[in-house]
Amino acid sequence: MTAQLSSPVVLDASAAVALLTDAGPAGTWVAKVVDGAALFAPELMPFEAANILRRHLLAGILDPSEATLAHADLLAMPVRRLAYASLADRAWDLRANLTAYDAAYVALAEALPAPLVTLDARLGRASGPRCEVLVCPEVA
Repeated sequence: MTAQLSSPVVLDASAAVALLTDAGPAGTWVAKVVDGAALFAPELMPFEAANILRRHLLAGILDPSEATLAHADLLAMPVRRLAYASLADRAWDLRANLTAYDAAYVALAEALPAPLVTLDARLGRASGPRCEVLVCPEVA
């Protein structure tokens, strides 16, 4: 019997944080979209996600124990992370329309190929990506 391979999905930092901390519609949507998928992200994702957690802590959205737990869960998240060098050429090609950070996610999604899951409606509307960008309908 052959094991069925999971479909790949690229998870950006906004989607990762929603998955870890949001029991509302956005977190529920991300959980449903990535359920059973093989998760991928550029190496920068945990840094961006940690920064979002920090902002949520400072804004009072998360208390210190929630932020610390979410950070630990982020580190344990089963995400295969790829280095910048493997994505650099395509990310650079996208510089006119996307930040370098967003371009890294798009370059990875195009390379796999896989959909990119995000809460960033602006990224979903950007021209240039040749991958499917799935934006949470709650923020689109």
